[in-house]
Parts: sequence; C-alpha cells; structure tokens
Amino acid sequence: MKKETGKNRQGLQMAAYDLRLLFPVLFLVGIGIVMIYSSSSALALEKYKTDYNFLVKQGIFSAVGMVALVFCRHFPYRFYRSLVYPILVLSWLLLLAVLVTGLGHSAGGALRWLRFGFFSFQPSEFARFALIIYLAYSMSKKGSRLKEFSVGFLPHVLILGIFTALIMLQPDFGSAVMLAAVTWIMLFLGGVRLWHLGSALLVLLPAGYFIMINAHYRFVRLMSFMDPWQYPTDAGYQIVHSLMAFGTGGLWGTGIGKGYQKLFYLPEPHTDFIFSVIGEELGLVGVIAIIGLYIIIFWRGLTIARTTPDTFGMLVAAGFTISIGLQVCVNMGVTLGLLPTKGLSLPFLSYGGSSLLFNMASVGILMNIGASSGKRV
Repeated sequence: MKKETGKNRQGLQMAAYDLRLLFPVLFLVGIGIVMIYSSSSALALEKYKTDYNFLVKQGIFSAVGMVALVFCRHFPYRFYRSLVYPILVLSWLLLLAVLVTGLGHSAGGALRWLRFGFFSFQPSEFARFALIIYLAYSMSKKGSRLKEFSVGFLPHVLILGIFTALIMLQPDFGSAVMLAAVTWIMLFLGGVRLWHLGSALLVLLPAGYFIMINAHYRFVRLMSFMDPWQYPTDAGYQIVHSLMAFGTGGLWGTGIGKGYQKLFYLPEPHTDFIFSVIGEELGLVGVIAIIGLYIIIFWRGLTIARTTPDTFGMLVAAGFTISIGLQVCVNMGVTLGLLPTKGLSLPFLSYGGSSLLFNMASVGILMNIGASSGKRV
C-alpha cells in the first residue's frame, strides 16, 4: 500500500508543472503582448491600416508557443538522445535553405528568414536549439575522455564551425557570437580542459575583432557604441533614442501607451528595442520587475540543472538556461548602451514567432527535466 502511494505521489509530481518557472514566463509573455501593442500600434496603423496587426500575430505566436511548452513538458527529454542527429541535420538544411532556395527572405540587409506564404521562420533560432541538444548528448557519452583535445574539444568546435559558417553567410555576426558563447560555457560545464578553452579564446577574439572592423556597417556600429552622441542622426541614432526613452521614464514611467520614442523615433520598438519602451512607459519600477522575473527563470533553470542526476539532462538544462540568460543580457546591454547594437530579441517579450516558440519549448524541456529527476527542487 505504501509502495502504491509512493508511486501515485511520484506520478502526481511528474504531472505537475513547475509553477516557479511557469508563472514568470507567463507573466513576461502577457506583459510582452501588452507592450507590443503599445509600441507597435502607430507603426501598424501606418503600414497595415490597422493598429492590431502585430498584437494579433503575437497572440497567435503566444498560443503556439504555449502548445510547444506543454508538448515539451510531457515529451521525455531522454528521447532527444535518439533524435540528436536528425535535429542537427535538419538545422543545417534549414540554414542552407535560406541561402540557396527562393524561400529565403531578406530584412534589414540580411537574409535570415524562411518565408512560407504568410509564415516566416528564423532557422538560427532552431540552430541554437539543435546545437545545445547535440553538445549535451556528445559530452554526456564521452565521459572522462572530454579532457582529450581530439575527443572533448575538436569535434564540438568543428560542429560549431559549420553552424557559424552558415550563419555568417546570411550575414548574422551576433547570432554566431551567441552560439560560440553558449558552446564555450557548455564545454566548460561539461569538463573540457580550461587550457583548450582558453587557447580557443586567444584565437577567436582577434578573429572576431578582425571580422568587425572589416565590415563597414559593423565598424560604424562599434564607433557609435563608443560615443553614440557623436552620431545622433546616423549610426548612434538607435542608442540615443533608446537612452532618451529610459531617461524620460524616470521612476514610475509615463504610463502604458503614453510613450513618445515609439512614435517613429525609436526603430524596431516592438522587437529589438521593446525594453526601451518598457523603460519609458513603466519606468525604473517596471524595469526592475522585468529583470526580477528573468532572475527567477534563470535561478530555476540553474537549480534544475544542478539537481538533475544524469549528465545529459544537466547539460541540456544548463544550455537552455544559459541561452535565455545570454539573450536577456545582450538585448538589455544594447538598449542601455552597454554593448554594440545587435538585432537580438528579448526572450518572451519581443515580437516574433521563432524566438518565442523555441524559448517556450526550452522552458517545457526544463520542466520535464526537473520533474523527471524525481526530486522537489
């Protein structure tokens, strides 16, 4: 009888959702829908003759993302071991399709989307998902041999190199750097020698700098980052208006819908710079609340990773948590003028289906890993 009760309790635990992880995500998605409408209504009215265009689409994206979260929550994460290579190959094919088929869609001077009728998809988001699954699988099966250069370091860097080459052809330098950062941290957590990782940094940092200064638009972005007020109508335009938005918001903000910078002053107010609109309309209090929700998500993700008994689950949980955390830090850093301008969305808040879909799927996988560990953490 006791044994049966224990099984029932474990079954209930497996069926339950991690509310400490789910609620912050749902709050952010809800806030995102409100702020996307506030930041995009004027733009949508001018471009599409209806102020609800981006609001309706984000509502659909959120519903699809919620379905992905629920599915991934109940799909056993260990099954990804047998799917790792099909996922890896599919991600490469999608990145190639952007470049070599007529389905590739260009925006902002970069070819980063696949378009199927009214539906657009960004393969680089799936690439990050695929790379995390692959790294977790590969490192978990190699065990102590990760210390060897030809086993623990070189194969993973070669796989990263394929992703990086395909993404740089779009070109998307920021996403390539993000993949490299996630890979470096996961290799460190997996137990790859620090000497190998440090040597890679000594090679990659100068290479990254060379790539930046040899593309005119990247060089201009770097210069405007150093002193955006010197280029207020050119390369520094985005940062200047982003900082003006935060300054106008003050402590309590101007109120939802009452922001000024979104009115054709701040570019991409509903995507890359939605945090600036939040700073203006919700003020410092709103900004701190948003950061607090992200901290809870990051804490829960790391807690799940730390308490997961198997290496594969630990690395998957850590990889997705780190990926979301890096996106948050980079996006906020850009909007606050702490990092050079990079078109990277703010997880769960920015407008966009691909990012929201894969981030919510990642949360579902985190919940599945946490429940499967058999512990209450």
